Formats: sequence, C-alpha cells, structure tokens
Amino acid sequence: MNKFPLWKYVLILLVVSLGVVYSLPNIYAPDPAIQVSGSSASLKPTDETLATVKTRLDELGIAYFGEQLTEKNVLVRLKSQDDQMRARREVENALGENYVVAVNLAPTTPEWLQNLGATPMSLGLDLAGGVHFLLEVDTPKVLKDTIESLEQQLKREIRTNRLRGVTVRAGADEMRVTARTEELRDEVLAIMRKEMPELELERSDEEGVFALKATLSEQFIREKEDYAVNQNLTTLRNRVNEIGVAEPLVQRQGRNRIVVQLPGIQDASDAKKILGKTANLQFRLEAEKGALISQKERFNFKDERDQAHYGGADLERRVLVYGKNVMNARASFDAQTSKPQVSITLDGDGATQMNRGTRDNIGRRMGVLFIEYKPVSRTFTNAKGEEITAVDMVAESEVISLATIQAALGKNFVITGLDSPAEASELALLLRAGALAAPMTYVEERTIGPSLGAENIALGVKSVQIGLALVLLFMLIYYRVFGVFANFALAANLVLIVAVMSMLGATLTLPGIAGIVLTVGMAVDANVLIFSRIREEIKNGMPNQSAIKAGYDRAFVTILDANLTTLIVAVILYAIGSGPIKGFAVTLSVGILTSMFTAIMGTRALVNLVYGNRSVKKLWI
Repeated sequence: MNKFPLWKYVLILLVVSLGVVYSLPNIYAPDPAIQVSGSSASLKPTDETLATVKTRLDELGIAYFGEQLTEKNVLVRLKSQDDQMRARREVENALGENYVVAVNLAPTTPEWLQNLGATPMSLGLDLAGGVHFLLEVDTPKVLKDTIESLEQQLKREIRTNRLRGVTVRAGADEMRVTARTEELRDEVLAIMRKEMPELELERSDEEGVFALKATLSEQFIREKEDYAVNQNLTTLRNRVNEIGVAEPLVQRQGRNRIVVQLPGIQDASDAKKILGKTANLQFRLEAEKGALISQKERFNFKDERDQAHYGGADLERRVLVYGKNVMNARASFDAQTSKPQVSITLDGDGATQMNRGTRDNIGRRMGVLFIEYKPVSRTFTNAKGEEITAVDMVAESEVISLATIQAALGKNFVITGLDSPAEASELALLLRAGALAAPMTYVEERTIGPSLGAENIALGVKSVQIGLALVLLFMLIYYRVFGVFANFALAANLVLIVAVMSMLGATLTLPGIAGIVLTVGMAVDANVLIFSRIREEIKNGMPNQSAIKAGYDRAFVTILDANLTTLIVAVILYAIGSGPIKGFAVTLSVGILTSMFTAIMGTRALVNLVYGNRSVKKLWI
C-alpha cells in the first residue's frame, strides 16, 4: 500500500528537473544595451557600423562591453541603464536614417542554457520602466468620410444617368436626397440599391418634396470601425518598429481604443510625435484656368517664399494617387541643389494610376499635398453648466511641391519642397509605416522610470519571499513531517511556474507577481485538505497506511472542483481583461495547474517514499 511504480517517480523527477533548467535563466540579470539593425531587411550591419557605434560611445564617455555583430544586428552592452536613452539618440544621429537604434535588455543566460532553448521571462512596463499610451480612434470621422465619399459617388451616377432635378446633401452620419418628382426619386432609389448596398434607405414625402434618407447599416458601421482600428493597429506597430523599441506592446482595447506600451523609453515626446501623427500625401493636378469652383480647391504652400505664385494654388479635387499607395520612401538630397527630398516607390496600383494620370497631362503642374491632423482643444459649457474640454482633430493641408510634369511618371519619383532633412526623414518614416485610417487622440499617458521599475521588482520579490516564508513556517509547525513534504512541493511549484512562463514566452508584470503570491497561498490548500482528512481518519481509528490512502483519495474530488472553478475564472479574466488583468490571469492559471501536480502527485510521492510498504506505528502529522 502507498507505493508508486518506478515510472511515476521518474516522471516527477524529470518534470521537476526540466523546471529547474528552464527557470534558471531568470536568475541571470540582463544587461542594459543598445541594438542597431538596418531600416530594411536588405541592409545588414557591418564591421564599419560597429566601429561607428564604438567610436561615438567613446566620444560620449559611455562605458560599454560585450559588443556583438551578427547577420541581423549590432548589440552593445552598457554598464549603466541611465546611459541607454542618451546612447540611443547619439548613435542614431551618428549612423543616420538607414539604421534603427533600439534600447534593449541583453540576456546574460549561459550558452549551455541557450542551446537548450531556455530563456528568461520578459518584464512588463511596470517592471522594466517605459511609457504607456492609451489612444482613441476617431471612428465618427471615418463614418463621415464614408458618407461624403458615397455622396460624390451618387452625384457621378446622377450625372451619368442625366437625372435633372435631384439634389444630394451629406451630413455627419446620413445623406439626404430630394427629387422634383416621385419618378425621379424612384430612379435614384434603384441606383442606390444597386450601387450602395451598405446604405439603409427610407422614403419621406414632405410638402410636395420627394425625399430619401440614407443611413449606414449597423453591420457596415461595425465593419468600417473594425477596419479603421485594425489599420491603425498595423500602422502603429510599423511606426513603433521604426522608432526602435524592443518588445513593444500594441493591442486593441474595447471598441475604438488602442494601448501602446514602449518598455525602456523614458522620453515620450519623440514617440508621441510619431505615433499619433496622422500625415498623408495626395498627388493632384493643378486646376486649369476657368475650372468650376466645384472641381477645384485652394491650398496654401508650405513655404511660400520659394514659390513663383504667392498666395496658394488651386488643385483639382480629383486625387491621382494617395499616400496609401506608397510602398517605400527614403529621405535623400537633391544632387544639384543639395536640398532635402524624399524618394518615393509606389505599389502596382499606385504606379498604374500615376502613369495614367500623368501621361496625358505632360506640361501641366502636379501638386503634392501634405495633410496632417493636429489636436485642437475647445472648451464649452454643457447642459448642467459644467465646463467641458474636448479635443478635435483639425486637418491642415499644405502644398509642399508644385512641379511641371516633364514625362509620364511611374513607380519611382521624388518629392521636393521640404524645409529640412529632419522633416524629410519624418515624412519618409510616416509614409513607410503607412497611413492611419483615422485620427487618434491621447486619452491617457503614463511614464514609469527605470528606478520605479526596479523598485517594483524588489517589492514584488520581497512579497513573494515573505508570503512563502510564512506559509512554510505554518506548514512546518502545524503538520510537522508532512509539512516538510508540503514545503518541498511548494518550492517545486514556484520553480515550475517560472519555468512554464519562461517556456511560453509570457511577460511578467506586477499583477503577475500578485498572481504568484496568491498561488503560493492556494498551493497549500490542497495539502491542508489532504492532511486534515488523514488526521480525521486516524482519529476515527483507521490504520495509518489506510488513513494516508483515504486522505489522498477522498480529498482529490474536492481539490479538483475547487481548482477547476478558479481556473475557469482565470480563463474568463484572460479572455475579457486588459493587459494587467491578463498578466494576473496567466500566472494564476499556470499556478493552478502546477500546484495540482506538486500538491497531489509530488507530496504523495514523498509520503510513499518515507512511509510506503512499511509498518508505521505513528504519523508525525
């Protein structure tokens, strides 16, 4: 009685041994470092790149060591974390725009552990320090732009079908069509049903006016909002990569919000300028003399001093190519004038549209329109008499270049008319990363210093140590020898939690540490139930060996039910929670699974080794 077969002992020993191996990397503290990689996959760092980095760090007096050159990047370890941001900025300036310089934490894991695939857990923003942004996507503007686009489409259809006496007006979230006769309205209705299935149409007759009210369907609104948020997610991820941040977090929160966390970044100004900026280009032909007002728009020049005609330019409303068709963009200098410029490469559709739009207009001017949305605050009083401050995104459109088309353009061309190399670099970055589908506003911004992150780690470790020590002491005093078995199982449980999270590549956060502390307390619950049951059976006169067997067998169902319900709650928290809640749910879920293994199977193995198949007169429990 109470003896495991050999394979069970081997299995337990193997699991615990693997846990020890894959948790070991976490005891090696990483070194602060900067990482240099090419801005494109084709650009590889060289020995010259590494030499430039070392030279600049020497000039700044920043201590470094352990420099490495690989096929993908250059990694230089620093002696002090306080030097990271300064080193990143200066090295980035020294290397130029062709390289991305990121702050990083270089692992110090021994090579033999790395060969086994053992890596440490990543640290979250609250432990590593960095900046946190919560951005809100302006989805109402997306819907407004959609309505205006449908308005232009309907007007073209009306002109094509030569329907006279029809008026179309678009509002913020609906479109209204009026016709002189009911027959005209029915013809427009047929066109809209065929060409615009996303609209819900409603007839209305008022005082002899035959009207149609068109609104976007709920399903289409949801799809359009999802597209805008997902497109912004993709663009933000690209921009974060361009900024140069190791292990960033960019994820959706709720219906129209996005969370961006940049570990290691302490100066949020540069990141904020790039992340939230909605900049795009439009390529339009200059309007011909005599063009109708409805066919042209007037825009100011970005720098009017360099333009032949002061006071702005009239451009056609029709857009030849949008910024979304830009496949690549690089800042450079004009060989003749030495002025900054951006070399543009269009995708297939953009190249086709550009060629089609320019081949028949050689000799005419083409304007490059730069559109940027900037936040503008306004204060108003609501119905309750309270002053409310709202932030609106206002579009500023300026012509940055107006040049004569000398020949049909295609896939590659350049943009001039920029003020400085910095502006050219920024425009190239925004075009490479992609355009935002909708403007965004900053709802929340937090900066966590590296010293605060280190303090959080120290306090978290201290809380785990105190909790563990108290639990170990209680189990040892109250359950004596069996308490020793439970303490060994608890130690193995902590090792397995760290190992599993490291193998999964999970990120450890402060709530995650709280989950570990909670798991420490919960892990001994199973042993308390088992040991209390054994005591009860002995008190009822059952033999010691039978009491041990009954204690484990009869308490198992209760333990399983209790842990299963907690695991269900943890899964729900992970499914619907945000970042910190997810971190807590992950450690709690892993802790529940590992504690079931160690508290039941682990302690049972130790008890069987000590008391199994022996005549036991007294149990120290």
